[in-house]
Amino acid sequence: MKNIVVLVSGGGTNLQALIDAEKRGEIIGGKITCVIASKPDAYALERAKNNGIKTRVLVRKEFPDVAAYSRAMRDALLEEKADLVVYAGLMTILDEQVCDAFPNKMINVHPALIPSFCGKGFYGLHVHEAALAKGVKVSGATVHFVTSECDAGPIILQKAVEVMNGDTPETLQRRIMEQAEWKILPKAVSLFCQDKIKVENGVTVIDD
Repeated sequence: MKNIVVLVSGGGTNLQALIDAEKRGEIIGGKITCVIASKPDAYALERAKNNGIKTRVLVRKEFPDVAAYSRAMRDALLEEKADLVVYAGLMTILDEQVCDAFPNKMINVHPALIPSFCGKGFYGLHVHEAALAKGVKVSGATVHFVTSECDAGPIILQKAVEVMNGDTPETLQRRIMEQAEWKILPKAVSLFCQDKIKVENGVTVIDD
């Protein structure tokens, strides 16, 4: 049984999707063993506590720089014996110290179809604002491995979502969460925990 550690900063809707999927028996071979938050008031911590999951808080502003914070996060993940690290709304940048310690063992969900609308500055509503400004007819979500380059790791799963006339960034964000993020993130976690994802030449091969 693999130990899944989830990193959060805010409300934890993606964490809740993972918790719910685990309860339904959809995450095979893994268990959420710890939730680490970058903010002490993150509601995601309440979600974890309500489900009997261990929590830790590493407050970003208590560290002098990204390197010090990343080192502390890496050490916490090693202490928790993390087999898989899931970014679920972590709004703090971590450097290569963490990626190097967990190569192809860290995954993130991004609210667009990478390589569109990704990279530095593309987070939260900014992603959906950019997609609507471009007039795309479909957007969606991508689950990918985390590397030291933002949103550039090997893609694991993607799911497209239709953009509707009259969409706002908020309505598009909600639809992508409900129709894509909350579905493909638990699926990717389960595939990982079953050792069904291989990375070959920077591309994933899924034995599904």
